[in-house]
Amino acid sequence: MEYIKLGQSGLTVSRLCLGTMNMGSKAWKPWIFDEAQSEPLIRHALDAGINFIDLADFYSSGAGEEVVGRVINRIACRDELVLATKVGYPIGGGHNNQGHSRKHIMDSIDGSLKRMGTDYVDIYMLHYFDVTTPVEETWAAMNDIVRSGKARYVGVSTMYTWQLAKILWCCERNGFVKPINMQLQLNLAYREEEREMIPFCRDQGLGVSVFSPLARGLLSGDLHSVRNKTDFFTHEMYADATSLHIAESVDRVAQQLGVPPAQVAQAWVLRHPGVDAMLVGADSPAQIDSAIAAMSTPLDEDALYELERNYTPCDVINDYTAGKRMSRESRPPRTLSGAANDETRSIA
Repeated sequence: MEYIKLGQSGLTVSRLCLGTMNMGSKAWKPWIFDEAQSEPLIRHALDAGINFIDLADFYSSGAGEEVVGRVINRIACRDELVLATKVGYPIGGGHNNQGHSRKHIMDSIDGSLKRMGTDYVDIYMLHYFDVTTPVEETWAAMNDIVRSGKARYVGVSTMYTWQLAKILWCCERNGFVKPINMQLQLNLAYREEEREMIPFCRDQGLGVSVFSPLARGLLSGDLHSVRNKTDFFTHEMYADATSLHIAESVDRVAQQLGVPPAQVAQAWVLRHPGVDAMLVGADSPAQIDSAIAAMSTPLDEDALYELERNYTPCDVINDYTAGKRMSRESRPPRTLSGAANDETRSIA
């Protein structure tokens, strides 16, 4: 396992982070693993050297934190792990059960700690940018949580670059603790964060952790999984022709290298100069092993061209563009030596 300092903080994390959205209760989604199914995955990740685990109170409406917390308290040493959880999406009932108001943040951190069976989280993160709450109110609450010892650090996820800039400006002006990490979506089928967010995070010293390296399963080569057939967001984000062409290119490179498509897609993310850590949402120990193998999977110039040639700009994926994103078209394949009928450039 490889380890890095997250951003400009002193926090050491594994380059692979175990994602836990698929752990909790099947009452939430049909593809969720219960506690008995989740434990072997968590155990395998820890045995492989992964010390970074990502959660959210929203996952399985809180059951995800309960399941993962119980497993960790049973099989691991809490203080050797870096646990991150997120706040923002609805959990429970009532008008104040979501967003980033002081009330919801303060209630939510206590709820997360109780469900996880721990006195603190290592990183407490905003799940998105709440445009209905003043940023000063939100970040004053996050600052108080760190000062109280309930979180060691704070972070953010999935927002526009200007929104992150507004948070950092608020921190500078008020002397609040700054976020150490931005968790964003990045994969071969979605690269819009390369334009502004990743360079801005690098400039400002934030770490970058990436979720959905397989484009919600599209780049794994399994288009007919339970999740892909039942998850609305997969269709919303990655049903366009360009994404499907990218998936075909991933498969071609994987065949050339003799490895699974998922390993190729993850290798591309891990070799990205703007990426510190990559989330792994695994359904089996073998999928964790594939991500580990991706850390040392070579991609030469021809392989990179094949993987990247179909990409075209698209709308940003976040809470504000859901249902409004426009389709896109890809570039034609490159031909060699005037061979007009060649479908792809050789990547041998």
